[in-house]
Amino acid sequence: MRTTVGIIGAGPAGLLLARLLHNAGIDAVVLESRDRSYVERRQRAGILEQGTADVLRAAGAGERMDREGLRHDGIELRFDRRRHRVDFPALTGGRSVTVYAQTEVCKDLIALQLRDGGPLLFEAEALAVEDAGTDAPRIRFRHEGREDVLECAYVVGCDGFWGVARKAIPAGLAQVFERTYPFGWLGILADVPPSHDELVYARHDRGFALLSMRSPAVSRLYLQVPDGTDAGTWSDEEIWDELERRFETDDDWRLERGPITQKSVTPMRSYVHEPMRHGRLFLAGDAAHIVPPTGAKGLNLAVGDVVTFARALTHQQETGSPELLDAYSATCLRRVWQAERFSYDMTALLHRAPAATAFEDRLQLARLERIASSRAAETDLAEAYTGFPFG
Repeated sequence: MRTTVGIIGAGPAGLLLARLLHNAGIDAVVLESRDRSYVERRQRAGILEQGTADVLRAAGAGERMDREGLRHDGIELRFDRRRHRVDFPALTGGRSVTVYAQTEVCKDLIALQLRDGGPLLFEAEALAVEDAGTDAPRIRFRHEGREDVLECAYVVGCDGFWGVARKAIPAGLAQVFERTYPFGWLGILADVPPSHDELVYARHDRGFALLSMRSPAVSRLYLQVPDGTDAGTWSDEEIWDELERRFETDDDWRLERGPITQKSVTPMRSYVHEPMRHGRLFLAGDAAHIVPPTGAKGLNLAVGDVVTFARALTHQQETGSPELLDAYSATCLRRVWQAERFSYDMTALLHRAPAATAFEDRLQLARLERIASSRAAETDLAEAYTGFPFG
């Protein structure tokens, strides 16, 4: 099998890249190790930056998002029993975010790819990327019980942190930057309408809490818990009680309870692999970088990567110049490090470290007070949250 671009991974990044290349007249094959049902069910991010939503619309994948997604024009910060709303459009010249689950993005892109795109092979496990440093890289993969080879002009690894793509970059060429956090997020899905119409980020002496949503009828909520926590050790009642404590305010706001349908614990880490390119192999998304979820940047960073690659390859096809492809890693990393910085800042601002002192607690409150009282500080948060420019 032969193609121009071999894409490993049918998450939102790989699927969007396939769509962008199709629209540019460039052929691609997508290999996904899981079956279609799994890809369309796995719960991940749900906040789309302004730029991500715009790219999906331009790619022809925004119709259902615009119909069913929830546009949010701000977030609420809670601290010291007080509430402060950050108004995105007023601070950013009209930008906003959209709540639309990754599962729905994948469903939309899969339907488009199967209707008019190139081959999308489910249950096709990539085993290795070979000859990445040459002009003729290959993906060795297993599909329907037998091994095969996909010969490519380029390979894009959208196969996540545990995938094979990054392993094809020689260790001597790589630098890794990472940080692990001593806490995680206990997340729940609950069949109850959200208790607020926008996301609520709460800093509390007992730890961070986040009120989010998947739809007008389904709430998504999170609690900061110690690293290594087993979600099964928390009863439903204990979770709701703790959420109530951390969201408490001095007004009459109340948290609505409902049946919890899913519990899980998400570990927190920051990770960047440099470079994001080796020869004809390009890394995108979690294969190259991971952010703590506090800033809602993971999916959006992956979109920025594939938009950058698609633009660069289209430029080469049209002009013959490899300039933008050669700059791929540096271009992406500028945006990646800004998102890493913002995600780290949000995490440090809102989470209580296990050994935090009274001095550190007061510093957090002072920083939150600064955001609530300074348009400049508030604008910096709003600009980062709604998204850094692509390339």
